[in-house]
Amino acid sequence: MPHSPEIIDPGSLPRAAFAFPGPLRDQLVAAILDGRKVATTALLIEYERAGEDLPKVGARATVVDSADRPVAVIEVTDVRVAPLGEVDELHARDEGEGHTTVAEWRAAHEEFWHSQAMRSELGDAAFTVDDTTPAVLERFRMVADLRTP
Repeated sequence: MPHSPEIIDPGSLPRAAFAFPGPLRDQLVAAILDGRKVATTALLIEYERAGEDLPKVGARATVVDSADRPVAVIEVTDVRVAPLGEVDELHARDEGEGHTTVAEWRAAHEEFWHSQAMRSELGDAAFTVDDTTPAVLERFRMVADLRTP
């Protein structure tokens, strides 16, 4: 019996919005679509403040671009919580942002986490991170490209 392709309904899945709308989100979405980005990092406090559960292995989400258009479906392949000081080079590279060292990755992420937009989102104008800040390290794979040919 021939195997039929899996049907994915992106509208029935939660949305995955990387960063805030704008150039950074566009860069991250492009990296997902071309296969460079297979990992991401969020802060545990983001989930706690939003009252959201951590991602679960096997969960799928619809990636949206800066215009809130669905562009891909991803599936979580691994999730772990670790202090920022334990993020390794493999994770930093697999985020697909071109960072070749953990120090580069950390500097770019601290710039984002310490931004006015992020501090506003967290409701803490003085928010900062350090080596002990709990981070949610997620790995995923793209299971569908939703762009039209």
